[in-house]
Amino acid sequence: MTEMLSYDFMQRALLAAVLVGITAPAVGIYLVQRRQALMGDGMGHVAMTGVGLGFVFRTSPVWMAVLVCVLGAITMELVRSRGNQRGDIALAMLFYGGMACGKLLVSVSAQAGAGSLESYLWGSILTVAPEDLVTIAVLGAVVIAVAVGLRRQLFAICQDEDFARVTGVPVRTLNLLLAVMAAVTVTVAMRVVGLLLVSALMVVPVVAAQQLTRSFAATQTASIALGVVVSLAGVTGSYQLNVPSGPAIVLLAIAVFAVFSVIAGPLARRRHRRGGTEPGPQVCDVRIPGPARSQNPGQAPEKTSSDTTTPERRAGLAQ
Repeated sequence: MTEMLSYDFMQRALLAAVLVGITAPAVGIYLVQRRQALMGDGMGHVAMTGVGLGFVFRTSPVWMAVLVCVLGAITMELVRSRGNQRGDIALAMLFYGGMACGKLLVSVSAQAGAGSLESYLWGSILTVAPEDLVTIAVLGAVVIAVAVGLRRQLFAICQDEDFARVTGVPVRTLNLLLAVMAAVTVTVAMRVVGLLLVSALMVVPVVAAQQLTRSFAATQTASIALGVVVSLAGVTGSYQLNVPSGPAIVLLAIAVFAVFSVIAGPLARRRHRRGGTEPGPQVCDVRIPGPARSQNPGQAPEKTSSDTTTPERRAGLAQ
């Protein structure tokens, strides 16, 4: 361990792993909540075009990927919001076109020999340069601040867009913001996890945490902790075994999910026997912002609760 930490590239890789481990689940929980778990995978395909443009114009592939991925995310959200039946076809063309264009641009680039696309696809601890670490830190800090600071509003649009719109939440703006956050997260994580596997780090820690937690806040906290642990362990394992960091991180995350799934069954039965209630989905503890209800004079106040959605909607995280 001491020998590993003596190398500058390993110090940068471990710091980047911590930042990525926090950022990816912090955004991924909202994608899981709104059943868009594969959105990160599509973003990774689009980001490949940005990487290719970075090679062609001899600029930072990370920043170029951020620009292209954000534009792709906005396009995806506009297509999704329209609800067009041909939207899936348009998105498929966007995803596969981004991958093909990225590979083509890298192959014709004069820098193709100096920097391989392989490290961007699967992640590599050797490719985290000092300027990349600064970029990851800046972008990661912005994403985390938004994901945590706007937690209630983002939860509202993920749980029930119609209800959130009625209560005055700017649904369209927040939808676009969430799409942009997902795009930035993909580009932040591509050095460590790789474009093809970043979606797994956004989703697997979240669904693993869901096995043992019973509230939205607890799930978000636990998934971030799991993301940091598996990222650090995966980077360390990739150094020891001389393998790409992305597959190591993802396989560890899946192993944690499998263990938590085994533990979750007996734990749910124990809670059932102790509480005398049916084991059920997580009850989200986030209060959705909305206007206060007016009361008639002399009328008893209405009973309210922090969960104003239907039982089907409350099952969001458990599904």
